[in-house]
Amino acid sequence: MKEAYLYEKLPDGKVRCYLCNHHCVITEGKKGRCHVRENREGVLYSLVYERLISANVDPIEKKPLFHFLPASGAFSIATVGCNFRCLHCQNYSISQMPTEEGRITGEKVSCEEIVSLALKYKCASIAYTYTEPTIFYEYAYDTARSAHRKGIKNIFVTNGFMSSEALEMIAPYLDGANVDLKSFSEEFYQRICGAKLKPVLEGIKKMKELGIWVEVTTLIIPTLNDSEEELRQIARFILSVSPEIPWHVTAFYPTYKMLDKPRTSTMIIKRARDIGLEEGLRYVYSGNIPGEEGENTYCYNCKDLLIRRWGFQILENKIREGKCPRCGTPIDGVQM
Repeated sequence: MKEAYLYEKLPDGKVRCYLCNHHCVITEGKKGRCHVRENREGVLYSLVYERLISANVDPIEKKPLFHFLPASGAFSIATVGCNFRCLHCQNYSISQMPTEEGRITGEKVSCEEIVSLALKYKCASIAYTYTEPTIFYEYAYDTARSAHRKGIKNIFVTNGFMSSEALEMIAPYLDGANVDLKSFSEEFYQRICGAKLKPVLEGIKKMKELGIWVEVTTLIIPTLNDSEEELRQIARFILSVSPEIPWHVTAFYPTYKMLDKPRTSTMIIKRARDIGLEEGLRYVYSGNIPGEEGENTYCYNCKDLLIRRWGFQILENKIREGKCPRCGTPIDGVQM
């Protein structure tokens, strides 16, 4: 165990956690909503520090991050647990383990060992992913600091619900993030995810203000968040933060507690991409549909094809020194 960061002690042995926007008040002997942070005699502890449940070398495009060190490897790690309860979670077996099974498991792997493994496998970055990195913040923060000293980038794949205090603390070491903007409806967030929309919107703005490279993903679920009105609301919000933010519109497939919904049609994904481009976003990508033209990167000025992809594989990259070779327009992102 490790004493938690970002909490305060309250009267009667209670504590308040400030890692995410649930701001849990936790009585002695109890855990927060993530079920991996526990109050023991008035001290809040992380129960997942250096307890690794998953580690893989992934292409950065799998996160998905299309404008952050293209074609590089990301050493991807996670612990069990999450602060959301998404009915369609693709990694529910590990994200919901502490909540549904009352178990916390994982292999003992130190922060320094993670950095050594990233170097061994020639990864340009470490991705804190698969589950929500906010709930293993101490582990992620200490690893990110160590990685930063070795010249390795750090990225969060996140639901965006972390507190402003948590973002400000890790910002010097966090280089990029892909944020799930799951809907533009408070009702969706409360009913489907057990959370709230507004803190996610504020989190995206805050990341951008702090100089973190941001990309946004929306998993489009038929009948729940696929209306043209809602898709335009999401696109307009992203545009209001910055037109350079890439938006990934991704196809849903039935899983976990949402087996009653159909897969997202290619037609809906194409329309969502068109909406994002119509609203003025520079880069909108189709996800989970290999072979679609929406996987590729185009110059937003001259429309020339710059990066051609198939799934997570880059087949061709014509960007030179961060610019379109045809018209010289700078292409937003973090280049190798």
